[in-house]
Amino acid sequence: MMVTGAVRDLAERYTAAWCNRNASSVAGFYSPEGSLSINRGAPAVGRAAIAAAAQEFMTDFPDLAVFMEALEAQADRIVYRWRLTGTNTGPSGTGRRVGIRGFEQWRIGPDGLIAESRGQFDRADFQRQLGHGASGEAG
Repeated sequence: MMVTGAVRDLAERYTAAWCNRNASSVAGFYSPEGSLSINRGAPAVGRAAIAAAAQEFMTDFPDLAVFMEALEAQADRIVYRWRLTGTNTGPSGTGRRVGIRGFEQWRIGPDGLIAESRGQFDRADFQRQLGHGASGEAG
């Protein structure tokens, strides 16, 4: 699979949807029966489940910002590399700022949308930041 203009456009609009904190808009970038799994967890299947997963993050991090760092072609997948920043001020939040990097391996469906996304980030570092803040943060 190649990183085409259409795939780049999809990735840029997907990033913007995350930054706009609109979970149903994020889910709209997935095929109707698309799936999203994070760190090899159980997948959220279908747009409603994907929107719920996105909303959980958006609720926990009301100032969430996502930045696309790179797009790469790997065999039959597109690798979307991202950086996320936000402050955990949602319900039961720690008040700590986090900054993590990760990626999603996308399989693009015949409809030009994400049919499957397998995401990965360093959960241990994320948990450390929730307790102590991002590197360089006083606290």
